[in-house]
Amino acid sequence: MIAIEQFEREFQSGLDTMARLPMKDMRRGYDVLCTRFAPALPCGMTIRDSAVGGVPLRHHRPSSCKSGTVVYLHGGGFTIGSLDSHQGVASGLAQGLGREVVAVGYRLLPEASYADAMMDCRDAIFALDPVAIVGDSAGGRLVIDIAQDMVDAPPLGLIYPVVGRPRAETLGPDAPLLSRADVLSAWTAIEPHAPADAPCPSARIEVLGVSRDPLTLPLEHAVAEWRALGAIVGYRCATNMLHGCLHAREALPAMKVAWDEFCASLKAAIDG
Repeated sequence: MIAIEQFEREFQSGLDTMARLPMKDMRRGYDVLCTRFAPALPCGMTIRDSAVGGVPLRHHRPSSCKSGTVVYLHGGGFTIGSLDSHQGVASGLAQGLGREVVAVGYRLLPEASYADAMMDCRDAIFALDPVAIVGDSAGGRLVIDIAQDMVDAPPLGLIYPVVGRPRAETLGPDAPLLSRADVLSAWTAIEPHAPADAPCPSARIEVLGVSRDPLTLPLEHAVAEWRALGAIVGYRCATNMLHGCLHAREALPAMKVAWDEFCASLKAAIDG
């Protein structure tokens, strides 16, 4: 186990180092940073790569596996993040849900547009016909935007996603590892291609937030709105945790508790 202060200090140091690098090296540095905190691969987990329409996929299959695939969209602010950086998250999700989890290596900005990223994810989702779709941070936003176009979206799992139309007046206070300026900059990059907000992306949604994150305030407003529209929405918020703690969830007690509850509730939603 580690203290949140240690995680904050070490993760921020990695982010600071990355910020001085060219984009290619920044992405590689982010992969290394995230995997540094990732837990060991669960016993019996098998991993293989494939592709659909040229979009890279990575399959994470636990030793005990029910039928039905779960699609996972990684975070990274729409510009970084990969199948490697979030492999620990995808494998942990597969273990927690007892199903194969397929992570999508969608195209990133600025080389591609947000529309391109959505197209990659949409192609993978429609090819795989998943029983649930999960995303964290930027990946959570992709889940929301794609699900609203589905006739009957499956259960969704959203981990500190970007919701609504972020503005200075709608965000919560600055927090370590993710500032209000970071959120607004990411939103400016995707706004030209982000679809109009739908009232509610799915009838069944499980949400995991962290208390120290500017995205949490608008997320809690969205949860209330989705519930008011009749959706079944489970919500838990990890106390004193930060954006990015997902990677070190096994070493941060509050994050582990919230993660385990999130996985258990999403598993129950899938099982019906």
